[in-house]
Amino acid sequence: MANFNFNKVILGGRLTADPELKQTQSGISVTDFSIAINRRGSKDENAVDFINCRAWRSTAEFISRYFSKGSSICLVGSIQVRSWTDSNNQKRYATEVIADEAYFVDSKSGAVEAPGAPTFQTQQAPKFEEINPDDDLPF
Repeated sequence: MANFNFNKVILGGRLTADPELKQTQSGISVTDFSIAINRRGSKDENAVDFINCRAWRSTAEFISRYFSKGSSICLVGSIQVRSWTDSNNQKRYATEVIADEAYFVDSKSGAVEAPGAPTFQTQQAPKFEEINPDDDLPF
């Protein structure tokens, strides 16, 4: 049997708070945040999952700079489980998504504007000439 190890997650939701950029002791950028995702197919309209996420380096800088509380965001990453022993000598666990990629979801008019966020201009779709199916193709 082939070795099949696959850990990839794609999430879309809204940030529950403003992400705060921090630095490790060695100067690496990191941000921890959570996103709220409405539970699909639930009869309860208020069924929401809150997913803890972490981003490193340039992804952390991008998220903390251009996203704020309530912003829609799309993340691509992997699930990570970590454990540690707390100050009371209790074993603790955390499951979180490590975000490798982050994308804008809202249109400019629907977005919660982050201070200093870049502005993007939309382009019109190119106009294509319709070809009669009976015509010969040029290639």
